Amino acid sequence: MAGRPRVGVLALQGGVREHLDMLRAVDAEGVPVRRAEEIAELDGLVIPGGESGVIFRLADTFGLVAPLRHAIGAGLPVLGTCAGLILLADRIENPAPGQGSLGGLDVTVRRNAFGSQLESFDAAVSVLGLDAPVDVAFIRAPEIVSVGAGVEVIATLPDGRIVGARSGRVTGVSFHPEVTGDARLHAAFVAGLTGRRAAA
Repeated sequence: MAGRPRVGVLALQGGVREHLDMLRAVDAEGVPVRRAEEIAELDGLVIPGGESGVIFRLADTFGLVAPLRHAIGAGLPVLGTCAGLILLADRIENPAPGQGSLGGLDVTVRRNAFGSQLESFDAAVSVLGLDAPVDVAFIRAPEIVSVGAGVEVIATLPDGRIVGARSGRVTGVSFHPEVTGDARLHAAFVAGLTGRRAAA
């Protein structure tokens, strides 16, 4: 990998611009991704928050589901936030009509586990590997209700609810670090990239 890592943000719906801003703030080349051929040029991928059912349906419409599943399975590093976590989960409780997932993270998630938009809240969450809690927002956030063997829990709330998990190169969190502007999770993700390109 020469120069800055090239990190895509799946740009179908949701907080795309905010994630691009965060990636650029941590000295990565943040690029929007809307076409299958763009995936092979990435060192990493962020799947943003938004409406997980809408993102999946748009990914299916634009022929991105199979290429994304292939790339994730081939080792493309991925960070999913909120809806991105849902899309990475192998199992989804109460999915939206017609909703599937890209898979790659052996967890079960429950959509909208923290309530409606009106029940959104900010919190400081300790994340494994970071030296201080990360300031984040929970907005119609999912909860990880179970994890498979080999999945590492990286973030929990004081009541024990799991809000972050990692398996290999795939990381999913329930919250939005890009809303509060705390770039340390993005910085850690970018620092962990090795330049391995997604398989074509």
